Amino acid sequence: MSWLVMSLVLSIVLTVGLNLGVRAFPNGARRMEERTGDRVARRTIDAPRVRVFFPWKAMLIGSIVLTVLVNLIAALAR
Repeated sequence: MSWLVMSLVLSIVLTVGLNLGVRAFPNGARRMEERTGDRVARRTIDAPRVRVFFPWKAMLIGSIVLTVLVNLIAALAR
């Protein structure tokens, strides 16, 4: 069962780490959107603005649920 605990811990650490990275650079998402918008605008005439939203709580819960599910399927397959 230690593999399940290790997998859960690593999943949570990765999810929290990615979210902290996004929060550490608050203008990063805006700058990335602008750069991407500039590239798309070169290819199309009317490039719509796209707002990116990171639902960190849902990501954390989803990550935990999927980790448990994948590990349970792996355990049952043995």
